[in-house]
Amino acid sequence: MIELTRTGKNALIINNPVMPAAGTVGYDGAAYQHLIDLSKLGALVTNPITWKSRKIARGPRVVPLPSGVLIHTGLPNPGMQQVIKHVAGRWACSPVPVIVHVVATTPPDVERCAAALDGCEGVAAIELGIHEQAAAGDIALMLQAVFDNTQLPVLVQLPLYSAVTLARPAQDAGAEALIVAAPPRGTTRDSETGQLVGGRVYGPWLKAQALRAVGQVSRQVTIPVIGSGGIHSSDDARDFLEAGAAAVQVDTLIWTKPRELEIIARNLGGLEFTRAAGAYADEWEPGMGQTMWQARFGQNDQDDVTPGIPSPPPDHLPR
Repeated sequence: MIELTRTGKNALIINNPVMPAAGTVGYDGAAYQHLIDLSKLGALVTNPITWKSRKIARGPRVVPLPSGVLIHTGLPNPGMQQVIKHVAGRWACSPVPVIVHVVATTPPDVERCAAALDGCEGVAAIELGIHEQAAAGDIALMLQAVFDNTQLPVLVQLPLYSAVTLARPAQDAGAEALIVAAPPRGTTRDSETGQLVGGRVYGPWLKAQALRAVGQVSRQVTIPVIGSGGIHSSDDARDFLEAGAAAVQVDTLIWTKPRELEIIARNLGGLEFTRAAGAYADEWEPGMGQTMWQARFGQNDQDDVTPGIPSPPPDHLPR
């Protein structure tokens, strides 16, 4: 059992330290239900949601990088009221706690989102996504807007390059846990259109920077820290825990090898896989052999893609 927020009446308790990052599995994980056993995770984090609906960004939205990818979608979503109308029933039936990611646009909009989520069955906490340009005072205003309208625990997702500066002010303003960190922004040229495209950048290279930030922040604050950025294996995730994180969030790995998320969760949660019959000792490692997935669906864990089950479209990706 892991206490993911401050100790108190409404503390968020999870059974496993692994969860998807915001924007990776949709609003309820339904797109991945045949690829990932969601019950093996610690929690489910939704796509980013704003009070008002937002349309998808124009132009290139996904641009490959030499060691990762740049993504710009504009955070498309139907707005908080529509999400609740169509998804709240599935939140109530979720096998794990649901953490709703609210984009910190303006205090009035954050206030409306918090009020709408208050009392939604299945919602265990709010994750507040902070903009890169936000200052300590902005975070305090956003948090107060939430606290005035709900008693749900509030986790704050900090920007990578200002996480160390904003961590203590966020804790002092009432944040009950910190996510370190949101993917940084970058700009690159799209080879197909020739346009310069700005967006968030992802990839294994990000781990070293995120890991350092997690270590620095965890030494500054007394609230739980959740590590995120560049996690592509169980060893990556363990490094974040060793650096001081209480849990981790996995992002782009889910889009390329979704079953790896469950492998990481089982690995860090203390569950082991069994060796396939007839396998030699040097042929086996975690992720091979007979797993829950193989037992249920008769599929080989070494396959990265299941025929007939499409990956989520770019609309599911964060900006």
